[in-house]
Amino acid sequence: MIIDPIFDLIEKEEKQQKDLVYLIPSENFISENVKKALGSGLSNKYAEGYPGKRYYQGNKIVDEIENLAIERGKKLLGVAHLNVQPYSGSPANSAVLMALVNPGEKICGLKLFAGGHLTHGHPNITFSGKFFESVQYDVDEEGKIDYNKLYQLVDQNRPKLIIAGTTAYPWIIDWKKFREIADNVGAYLVADISHIAGLIVGGVHPSPVPYVDVITSTTHKTLRGPRGAVIGTNNVELAKKIDKAVFPGMQGGPHLNTIAAMAVAFEEDSQPEFKIYAEQIIRNAKILADTLKNNGLTVFGTENHLMVVDVGFEKGKEIAIKLEENGIIVNANTIPHDKGSPFKPSGIRLGTPAMTTRGWKEKDFEEIGKKIAKLIG
Repeated sequence: MIIDPIFDLIEKEEKQQKDLVYLIPSENFISENVKKALGSGLSNKYAEGYPGKRYYQGNKIVDEIENLAIERGKKLLGVAHLNVQPYSGSPANSAVLMALVNPGEKICGLKLFAGGHLTHGHPNITFSGKFFESVQYDVDEEGKIDYNKLYQLVDQNRPKLIIAGTTAYPWIIDWKKFREIADNVGAYLVADISHIAGLIVGGVHPSPVPYVDVITSTTHKTLRGPRGAVIGTNNVELAKKIDKAVFPGMQGGPHLNTIAAMAVAFEEDSQPEFKIYAEQIIRNAKILADTLKNNGLTVFGTENHLMVVDVGFEKGKEIAIKLEENGIIVNANTIPHDKGSPFKPSGIRLGTPAMTTRGWKEKDFEEIGKKIAKLIG
């Protein structure tokens, strides 16, 4: 019997994941039940449309599966409507923009260099910066959003939609201030909580739901689910527009194995143990940040699960490679007002969700913090 070498590679990758220290904030480890759902026969099924309104026959069971994922997700996130079909975070954000903003109209998001995401209006490169006129806000020297300057920027440019969301921002987000800023110009307010959804569910970060029009989120990262995404809202009319933008506007048949895995993860996230997990993420992040600071490094953060560390002008990638060589996985990242480039940034980004899933506590992160500081020099 011929054995496909791909399975050898998978085995090697799985062994590596057990052996190395994973500190990339957007990575985590799924449970065996989530993995079981992902690898199920649901990959065989095609189900264009939504539950009860499919274009193909044979979808009675998968309708039940998707409805269960929706109901569990709605309860978990506290929204009245949830779309679980986006393939990942970027398509989810694109669907919201396509649903609520016309091409050429203004949107406002956080700069990439300041901790924002490419899909939040980064100019010239992504759809969000090409199809829409993008106005971007910044952070101060400490790396925090300056809400007064944001108010002035929005008041001057009057965007149709504001994105309150980040990918490398280590502070608590003030949703109420964002709402006041959006209301001043009558803008839609969208919260991209991809990084912090698990912290919100776990009660260690405030929820944006009472303040925003729409939330988007990936379902991996701190939620410990499959690599998918959701879009939630309490507004019936916006829900209709968003559903049409997802299908048929942006994509075809949903990945039902992923949706089933979401349902499994949502149930796991609703258990009391998950709150304990979220609280431990925060304690671990604080001790890691404090250890790095105490060893002479400049650290931006942290009030959540991640931090950005200044490792020297354009040395981020070099240090990330050096840490990998020593069994520690991080990612190079720009620091606030970085004079380097995304290809040669001056920092690294660290997070605690994955190793907290592995059972690490404060002492473990103190030890790894000392080792990282020593390797950085």
